[in-house]
Amino acid sequence: LWEYTLTSGKKEIREKAKTVVKKMLELAPYLKVDAVLVIPGAVDIFFNPSAEVVPYDVAYKRAFEAIKECVPIAEEYKVTIGLENVWNKFLLSPLEFRDFVDKFNSEYVGVYFDVGNILLTGYPEHWIKILGKRIKQIHIKDFRRGVGSAEGFVDLLEGDVNWKAVILALQEVGYERYLTAEIIPPYSQHPEALIYNTSRSMDFILGRS
Repeated sequence: LWEYTLTSGKKEIREKAKTVVKKMLELAPYLKVDAVLVIPGAVDIFFNPSAEVVPYDVAYKRAFEAIKECVPIAEEYKVTIGLENVWNKFLLSPLEFRDFVDKFNSEYVGVYFDVGNILLTGYPEHWIKILGKRIKQIHIKDFRRGVGSAEGFVDLLEGDVNWKAVILALQEVGYERYLTAEIIPPYSQHPEALIYNTSRSMDFILGRS
């Protein structure tokens, strides 16, 4: 949904994006998946300087209308639309993200929360406490604020995420589902080592060491 965004200025691209979301919702039960990740759209695309810049208010309207159209399908298949916080210059605060989700008035619209993506502009533990039960799935990765670009993503425990505060916040809101590691970039040599390093770091983060 970066290539086909729900907020594109081209109607045919928005329609394609909605088709992708609807198809994911329809196929999810066959894979025994109860939530799908959806990028809610973008004001701009950070890794594509030539991409269009969509006015914020226009992006908001298009995103809301597109997701609203998909809600009946999500409810029919009982699969949650998990809106992910990404570097899209859109839904930039936890309060705005919370209110956007609540506008759909559906238990099948929630948040696919990415811990590392928040570090550039905020604190994941704050977002977790504000979003609360709306969080349906979680990606974890780490980030160094001082870098300030995509090159700042690093292995778990090598960045600036306050993992103790994050875990305490998750416990506070009662989150008991998966934490899925999304580690970028892959190693250029012996990429399989990333699996073992990530697993070991997660043991420490979760107090299993």
